[in-house]
Amino acid sequence: MSEVIKNRYEFVVLFDVENGNPNGDPDAGNAPRVDVESGYGFVTDVCLKRKIRNYVELAKEGEAGYNILIKPDRSLNAKFTEAYEAEGLKTKNKGKNPDDVKRAREYMCRNYFDVRAFGAVMSTGDDQCGIVRGPVQINFARSISPVSIQDVTITRQARTTEDRKETGDTEMGRKSVIPYALYRAEGYVSAALANKSTGLS
Repeated sequence: MSEVIKNRYEFVVLFDVENGNPNGDPDAGNAPRVDVESGYGFVTDVCLKRKIRNYVELAKEGEAGYNILIKPDRSLNAKFTEAYEAEGLKTKNKGKNPDDVKRAREYMCRNYFDVRAFGAVMSTGDDQCGIVRGPVQINFARSISPVSIQDVTITRQARTTEDRKETGDTEMGRKSVIPYALYRAEGYVSAALANKSTGLS
């Protein structure tokens, strides 16, 4: 990592959605998230961080220090054990040696972009890596004005089972979209946490 972050940064991100669903709500049939009292749309911080992780994984593929911890390739505990093995530490120690946990945590910060940026709770399993407070924090995004949700009927060509195939070639489905909305998200970068805790540059 190269340049040290010297100042606290506060930022605003504006993004728009056209005929899309920026963040489906599983409790509402995956419809776009809406504050029921105000009618304003919102996108969770977790969703925004996922989009950043996906971009970094594509843009920095294969580069040292830009692995992504939070993704469905392997279990988290397997990645924590990998940190212990890479540092030559005794495994299956349940985090009993604070110096080992510190070294494993530093390994995770060096090698995983999302740990370095957003922090992580890595205190599970036999090879615990502790807790990292991330210097980059992002709040929920909220639409600038109330949103309207449009339900669109779609046809599905591919069937999942033979029983469903016998009912015909296609079946009907529904998809919820927002015709247009502009969203605003706020966040900050803490220089103190970047320099003292994770090494984010």
